[in-house]
Amino acid sequence: MHTIGIIPARYASTRLPGKPLLDLGGKSMIRRVVEQARQSGLSRVVVATDDARIREHVADFGGEVLLTSPDHPSGTDRVWDAYQQLGTPADCIVNIQGDEPFIQPAQIDALLALFQQPEPPQLATLVKPVLNPEELFSPHLPKVVLDARGYALYFSRHPLPYQRQHESADWLRQHRYLRHIGLYAYRPDVLAEITRLPPSSLELAESLEQLRWLENGYRILTAETDLATIGIDTPEDVERALQALR
Repeated sequence: MHTIGIIPARYASTRLPGKPLLDLGGKSMIRRVVEQARQSGLSRVVVATDDARIREHVADFGGEVLLTSPDHPSGTDRVWDAYQQLGTPADCIVNIQGDEPFIQPAQIDALLALFQQPEPPQLATLVKPVLNPEELFSPHLPKVVLDARGYALYFSRHPLPYQRQHESADWLRQHRYLRHIGLYAYRPDVLAEITRLPPSSLELAESLEQLRWLENGYRILTAETDLATIGIDTPEDVERALQALR
C-alpha cells in the first residue's frame, strides 16, 4: 500500500504569525511534525506551504516540500493541490496538521491500518476519550458521536449527547464522551470530490469542515487513541509545548 502524508503549513496566522517556523527547543515546529510523521508507516511525507520562507526552511533540513496556492480556503484544499503536483498515485493520503509537533507515529499508523481492510473507508479520523470537564465543555475541542461500527454520526463543539436526566457536573460519570483529533486520511478519489463541495449549513454553524462531508453523505470511520498531543494555536500553547519538551 502506497501512502502519502501531506502537512499543510501556512505562514499567516491571526494569533501566531509564522507559526510553522516557531522554535520549539531548538527545532522549528514544522520540522518536529515532519520528523514525527517520518517515524510512521507512511511511504512519503511532504510539506505543502503557501510561503517561500517555509519552503526554504523545510528544504534546508532535508524535507520534501511543495509550494501551493495562497488562496486555498482550507488545509484540505492545500493537501489536494500538493497531491496533484506530486503526480504519484496513492492508496491513502493522510492530512497531518502542521501545528501538531507532538503527533505520535502510532496515531498515523492507526489510520493507515483502517485502509488495509478488505473494504477501505472513504475517510478516516482519530478520536480520543474525554478525560475531564475542561475538555468536555471546551468549544475549542470538538466532540464526536459514533455509531455502533465506529463511524462518525456528528461532530460538535458542544458536549454530545445532552444528558437530560443528569446534571452537567455528572455527565462524565454517566457517559463515555469522545473528542476529535484533527488527523484525517482519505482515498484520493474521495479527497478530489470533497474539495469540490460548497460550504454547508452545519459546517458554517459549528465551524467544522468535516460536517460538510457528513451532510453530503460521506462516511467517516474513526480509530481511537489514548495518546495525548499538544496543538499550537496560542502563545499559551507554545509555553505548554516548551514545558513538555523540558
